[in-house]
Amino acid sequence: MRRQRNVKIVATLGPASDTYEMIRALHEAGADVFRLNMSHGSHEEIAEKHKIIRQVEEDCGSTIAILADLQGPKLRVGVFAGDSEMLDEGAKFRLDLDKTDGDASRVCLPHPEIFAALEPGKSLLVNDGKIRLRVEACGADFADCVVIAGGVISNRKGVNVPDVELPLAALSDKDRADLEYVAELGVDWMALSFVQRAADVEEARELVKGRAAILSKIEKPNAVDRFDDILAVSDGIMVARGDLGVELPVQNVPPIQKRLVRKCRHAAKPVIVATQMLESMIESPMPTRAEVSDVATAIYEGADAVMLSAESAAGSFPIEAVTTMDRVAAEVEQDPTYTQIIESSRSANRASVADGIVAAAREIAETADIKAICCFTQSGTTALLVARERPRVPILALTPLKGTARRIALTWGCNCVVTGVMDRFKGAVVGAAKAARDKGFATAEDRIVVTAGVPFNVTGTTNILRVAPCDERLIYSTDPE
Repeated sequence: MRRQRNVKIVATLGPASDTYEMIRALHEAGADVFRLNMSHGSHEEIAEKHKIIRQVEEDCGSTIAILADLQGPKLRVGVFAGDSEMLDEGAKFRLDLDKTDGDASRVCLPHPEIFAALEPGKSLLVNDGKIRLRVEACGADFADCVVIAGGVISNRKGVNVPDVELPLAALSDKDRADLEYVAELGVDWMALSFVQRAADVEEARELVKGRAAILSKIEKPNAVDRFDDILAVSDGIMVARGDLGVELPVQNVPPIQKRLVRKCRHAAKPVIVATQMLESMIESPMPTRAEVSDVATAIYEGADAVMLSAESAAGSFPIEAVTTMDRVAAEVEQDPTYTQIIESSRSANRASVADGIVAAAREIAETADIKAICCFTQSGTTALLVARERPRVPILALTPLKGTARRIALTWGCNCVVTGVMDRFKGAVVGAAKAARDKGFATAEDRIVVTAGVPFNVTGTTNILRVAPCDERLIYSTDPE
């Protein structure tokens, strides 16, 4: 299924999108990747969604990536005797380890690790930052606070600690069980929540054991400060603007988003921009103008993918939300300003033979009358490098490995094709020409650029480029070998 855009769309599945008919409709409307939120649903429900996605993939003849998003540690207050209380600005309020029901003066915070890390003057945010507390005094089992921004606090609301590095692992016991389950199930990407340091990603990688690619969610200030280290050990990044916008001043988020997207592109690693992209479409069939502009901004910045959360998982208009995002992306990518922005931000660093090969492929494709760049890849690295160039012509990523094709499906511009195993470059060229014709990217009269690594089926050996006709007879006549 050929898209009329390069940026990919990630759609979260949930109660509004858990049937075969709806998941197929979302895919046909534009969803390239489906996100399974491990915060909701049993393992059996997750397995059923996974099964349906794979059936849709087979029925549509597509390549669909599945992203499992681990919950991460959830920090929440306890419960109140009256279910909720009003906290007035300037009032005193205590958080402690006492499990009795809370009132207007105190509530349980069943996380001793938070108290161990707190210091006077630090902030605590409750209910997505709607309530802001400043720590006045604290100990191993309590924190006496003053209310800086008041409001209604109710049972089990989430707590954020923005300016403290918490001694918490990114993987809870639930996450470890979920990770093992979905890795065995066969998801393609694993999104890791609550990342604070590179070691969190390395721990997850040891558990995943190569069964899925690792996507680090950047939602903590510490992760922003250590982003280069985290990026180096991650396969991809999600700019999770929800918690990031709670723990940092909201005006800081747009420049951080722009900076992280650019760094990911230079590293040739896919990046998703997520959270509240079309939030109003949870309840409305039409987005706001500001939301459309937000989606467009992420695309202009060069993001590999944009993501829908509750819009497709629990909203009343999931298909309309995907359709809107698809149309916005197609319109932006037709804008000459988009091409100017993307090309002006292209990295000039050429550190390897592979870098030079893909740069040359892009330049040749844009200089001559070339219809597509066809790259053979075992691990996906060649396709990622070609995508980093953001060429003006389509990218066909050809691989004998279905798992590699699915992982690449998250990457900007990559049209994934599963091929037979290749052992000679000539056969690869013939296969590329056939794929370009079969997928509608070229005719027998057109030419393509083919990149690959020789010897074949060895990761990291991209070292050859050829401009080839799409007519197999011409390939054989010009290259008898």
